[in-house]
Amino acid sequence: MNKLKITTIVLSAFFLFSCNDKAKNETTESNQATETVIHNHSDDEAIQLDGDKKWKVDDNMMAHIRNMEKDIASFDNSKPENYQVLADNLKENLNLLTSNCTMKGQAHDELHKWLLPYLDLVDEFSKDKSVEQFTEIQKSFTTFNQYFE
Repeated sequence: MNKLKITTIVLSAFFLFSCNDKAKNETTESNQATETVIHNHSDDEAIQLDGDKKWKVDDNMMAHIRNMEKDIASFDNSKPENYQVLADNLKENLNLLTSNCTMKGQAHDELHKWLLPYLDLVDEFSKDKSVEQFTEIQKSFTTFNQYFE
C-alpha cells in the first residue's frame, strides 16, 4: 500500500510539473503553490461539474484520452497477448497526454482528480492484466464522460 501511495505522489508531481513545463519564468511562489496542490490532491476528492455543464478538455489532450477510450472499447480479451498490447498503448497515450498538457485553472484541477486514480488503474493493469482491472478502467471512462467533454 505504501508503494502505491509513493507511486501516486511521484506521478502526481511528474504530471503537475509536466503541465507547468510550458510556462517559463516560474516564480518561487508558483513552485510553492504547485507543491501545495500536490499535498491537497487526494483520491477522495470528488470531481465537480463546471456549474451545470461538463469541463472542456483541450483538443490536443482530448485526442489522447479518446485514443485510450477507443483502445478499451475495441479490446479483445480472448487473446492473452492483447492485455500487454493494451497496457502498452494506454501507457503511451498517457505519456503523450501529459507531455501535451496545456490546461490551466479549475478545469485542469478537476481533470487531475480523474487522471491520478486513472494512472493508478493503468499501472495496476500493466502489472496484473486482469479482467477486474480492465473493468475498473472501463468504469473510469464512464466517470470521465460524466464530467468532461
